[in-house]
Amino acid sequence: MDLHKHAPAAAPRTSELRASDADRDRVADMLREALAEGRLTADEHAERVEGVLAAKTVGELDVFVRDLPAAHRGRETTAPAPHRPTAGAIPAEPDENVVAVFSSAVRKGRWRANRRIHAYAVFGSVEIDLSEAVFEYQQVVIKAFSVFGSVEVRVPENVSVRGAGGSVLGSFEVHTLDSSEAEAPVIYVDGWAVLGSVEARPKRGKVVADILDRMHRRVEKGLRKHV
Repeated sequence: MDLHKHAPAAAPRTSELRASDADRDRVADMLREALAEGRLTADEHAERVEGVLAAKTVGELDVFVRDLPAAHRGRETTAPAPHRPTAGAIPAEPDENVVAVFSSAVRKGRWRANRRIHAYAVFGSVEIDLSEAVFEYQQVVIKAFSVFGSVEVRVPENVSVRGAGGSVLGSFEVHTLDSSEAEAPVIYVDGWAVLGSVEARPKRGKVVADILDRMHRRVEKGLRKHV
């Protein structure tokens, strides 16, 4: 009798598990903290965040923060039991979806930009205008998918913009921006266009005017956590 045929498969190591959006957000927050503390340059921060967005497993994410103190702080504490909520835990913010199927959808004006925004245009058009949005997060990820449709993203002129995606018989075009402000929001646009288009570009004359105020609010919030 061959016992190997009936032996249970070994459980995957934690590093081999598929990474979730929450895992990517956690690592992105560590990188933002390292940038604010001067442990990373702006170029290093941008390069690592792009890698975080493309990472598929938990192990791939760990590579980007293994040399940062924030990645080792929680390892000395005991993890809560599985499926047992921590007292006072705040539920994760749901992603925002902007969907147009044989129609049009517009998100513009003075609105609060979520950490993650999903845009779907199927035989329709989606416009996401961030030129007057309120940014509570420094990193905003827009997942854009266009099938026989169009997704247009408009951003302020003084933010940073990165793009990664492609197209099939269509166009995927992201106008890269590099803000001179270390505290400026960074907007990542990725996705696909199939017989359609995805475009992200700055809106002339529009700027985020409260970058310095947001920096002060984040510092005050961090101080309150440690009081």
